[in-house]
Amino acid sequence: MATAPADVFRLPQQPAFANAEEERRHRKQRLAAAFRLFAAYGFDEGVAGHITARDPERLDHFWVNPFGVHFGQIRASDLILVNHHGEVVEGKYSVNAAAFAIHSRVHAARPDVVAAAHSHSLYGRTWSTLGRLLEPLTQDACAFYEDHGLFADFTGVVYETSEGERIAQALGNYKAVILRNHGLLTVGQTVEEAAWWFITMERSCHSQLLAEAAGTPVKIDPAHARATRELLGNHQAGWFQFQPLWARITREQPDLLE
Repeated sequence: MATAPADVFRLPQQPAFANAEEERRHRKQRLAAAFRLFAAYGFDEGVAGHITARDPERLDHFWVNPFGVHFGQIRASDLILVNHHGEVVEGKYSVNAAAFAIHSRVHAARPDVVAAAHSHSLYGRTWSTLGRLLEPLTQDACAFYEDHGLFADFTGVVYETSEGERIAQALGNYKAVILRNHGLLTVGQTVEEAAWWFITMERSCHSQLLAEAAGTPVKIDPAHARATRELLGNHQAGWFQFQPLWARITREQPDLLE
């Protein structure tokens, strides 16, 4: 198998922070940008959906979107901070109960996870009804090859943390989980990574739905799928793929940084 020269995929490094306040501001601004991008891509569905970012100091607290505010209007200053009891400790809005039930358990189960993203996007929720994992049909889909799980149950709107615990179990150590009859959930060591995995997973669902509707798609063989995942599916690659989107959305909508 041919391999790329070592310097072909040498990526820029993630920023270092002088203090927790600087890192907090960075996470909140990227979180607001992720919501604006989700709105631009049509991932919003009424008041459903949430992206969270762990606070860099209070590790059992996370920043999340205010309940009932459209993704396309969220600014960094609108984000609310929620503790491990589901109480809003900073911010003037309430928290989506489902956001707390799911994300609190994911963050508790995965200390390595800084951010988690979930919404009722069209193709993700459509694919989820099949109760199947994604296949390695395209280069982009290989990022999830042997690196996503399936929560093969649906019991209604998630209000209980016990349901969030079951979702966290299905996620395991993967970067994503398909929630049957519900949608997608992705995680990352940065806000940028979690948001990018969601964007590209949604598109991979769309791609597979189209391919299977057209005929019988040809799968990428396991060895090449794994090799592609190693290049495109690592933490640094996920972070880097978000950077052009960050540049675009902050130029177009600079008020999100407020």
